[in-house]
Amino acid sequence: MAASEHQLMISIGLIEKDVNGDTLWVWCYPSVDPELRQVLLSKCCLSRDKKDFHTFLFGQFNRTWYYISTAEVQEPTALKKVTHFSIVVTAKDFNPEKYAALSRILCRTYVKYGTPVKMLEAYITVFTKGVCQSDENGSFLIKDYDVRKAYLAGSIKDIVAQFGMETIILYTALMLKKRIVVHHPRIEALLEFTRVLPALAWHRKDWSILHPYVHLTDSELEDLKKCSGYVAGFVDPEVSNRADLFDVYVNLPESVITVSPSAKESMSMGKLHKEVGRLILQSAEDAEKSDSQVIKDISVKTKEILTNLVALAEQCEDSKLTLESLKEHHFPPATENFLFHLAAAEQLLRI
Repeated sequence: MAASEHQLMISIGLIEKDVNGDTLWVWCYPSVDPELRQVLLSKCCLSRDKKDFHTFLFGQFNRTWYYISTAEVQEPTALKKVTHFSIVVTAKDFNPEKYAALSRILCRTYVKYGTPVKMLEAYITVFTKGVCQSDENGSFLIKDYDVRKAYLAGSIKDIVAQFGMETIILYTALMLKKRIVVHHPRIEALLEFTRVLPALAWHRKDWSILHPYVHLTDSELEDLKKCSGYVAGFVDPEVSNRADLFDVYVNLPESVITVSPSAKESMSMGKLHKEVGRLILQSAEDAEKSDSQVIKDISVKTKEILTNLVALAEQCEDSKLTLESLKEHHFPPATENFLFHLAAAEQLLRI
């Protein structure tokens, strides 16, 4: 196994809520910088007064993925003064299923021994060997968690069932590297929906654009604004008033997609969009097809569009397109507009 595969983890941390109701960051290895620590404390459900309990959640901040597993302490246990605790794993890779499985073992280990020492032993074994085996707490093998499985874990068919032909808006926004903001009051619904969206631009296999759980704080918004295009999830409905954050706004509970006025021109739809939209709809509605087959169908169509775009660029100086060279082909206005912005997103445009 390549050494890097199991050395994608960066740190492990422990947050506890005690019998007095205080939530504290109590331990970490090797270290977590103060800004990230504050973000992780704010994400952890123990730091909120409401009985807002989430056994597992994930997100991204400052190019670091975080995975937070939270457990309630049941009697009898070695943890005498603790009512709940969260284990936080930070890593360089997007793979929720992998880190959820590892965190379950770490949680059981901590409940049994009541000390981070045994948990640290398990973490280091995984970090160095890619495996952690224990008769009572379960076994874990990193090689069981291929990244492609993580990319395909959500359901594109569910998204098409909810939004129908309007899924083409999401496809176009992702292809053009636009800023997509998704709102839902439930974290689990946000995570489930947003993680699928990067698969619509499968040729990039780029999940770094995903920020599934963002708060409207200065540090998090500053971090988000470093990205030219993204898929960002918010539980706070106030985000709908933050037009500076999105080109496309998805109100998930209401099943409404809105394109912001500033993005309308580049997002204008034409014959090509209808063609792709129909293909997405047809593929997703086929009961015989799996989600990964639907992604493949969309990907094949995308490849066809990109192959044609590259062929157009190759006719130009430096293999870079200009608006003038596109106009020579007399495409319908909406298609020309889309290809021009797509060329910019794919770095095929002469600037």
